[in-house]
Amino acid sequence: MNYQEAKIKFVSTWGSLGTLWGINKAMAQIQALLFISTKPLSMDDIMAELQISRGNTSMNLRQLMDWGIVSKEIIPGERKEYFTTEKDVQELARVIAKERSRREIQPVIKILKEVSSIENDGSAETKELIKQTKALHDLTETADDMINKLVNQKQNWITKSLIKLIK
Repeated sequence: MNYQEAKIKFVSTWGSLGTLWGINKAMAQIQALLFISTKPLSMDDIMAELQISRGNTSMNLRQLMDWGIVSKEIIPGERKEYFTTEKDVQELARVIAKERSRREIQPVIKILKEVSSIENDGSAETKELIKQTKALHDLTETADDMINKLVNQKQNWITKSLIKLIK
């Protein structure tokens, strides 16, 4: 397999995996392309490489910047905007985990707390709803706390955290 074949396979596979993580294929492919690029890429570069429209590219770059994993880079003498992504794999994982907690887990915790705090009217149904949603709330909050402890470690957070768990 040569470089071009390997690049296409990586970007395509990363795009497919992205859909499993709750982001669209084009968004994941753009991030993958930027991840393996040796230099910042313009929107035109990305569009040509991935064969996607300007609107699709623009929208997904904006979302990736909202996530905090893609940023604009100024190249002196160039009028085009250029984009790059975090290259440190552990930092990238940390940023993604933190953002997913904020976007996905925190809203669920809030709703579970609200639902499990309803007034208990004494019925079996209400008691069961409170019991089960409180248990789910506590589990979700504990899992989120563990994730936050992991992601708040700076350098080599995965390794350091795993060592702490083993000790």
